[in-house]
Amino acid sequence: MGPVNWLAVLLSAGLAVAIALVWNGPLFRTGRRLFPGNSQPTGNFALPSIVFLVGALMLGHGFARIGSETLEAKPWLYFMQSGGIALAFVIPAVWLTHLRSGTEVKNRVVDCGFWLVAYLAMGAVFWALG
Repeated sequence: MGPVNWLAVLLSAGLAVAIALVWNGPLFRTGRRLFPGNSQPTGNFALPSIVFLVGALMLGHGFARIGSETLEAKPWLYFMQSGGIALAFVIPAVWLTHLRSGTEVKNRVVDCGFWLVAYLAMGAVFWALG
């Protein structure tokens, strides 16, 4: 197992939070606040940041297990791993949670699309810093 790229872990989690702000704000204007908490524009960054940090840590560990030699020879694995986690685990969980809550399909698709884009962006950070 190779070393975890800690810089990529931190930057990819930060990028995912930035994507979330744009996705739920100017891009789709879902009308839902990304961050719970007070009414100040900054909101509460702690919970979403922790969620993305855990995801980035898991990606970093997975890429360290694959090894830098393999990733250098097969760079598409960054996107297969990050997108695969989103498609196989995160998106079904989000979809089923929305389905149980009775959320309309449009909102389900927007939220699931966000998670795919966020995880692919995290994979891109690891690829760029690999």
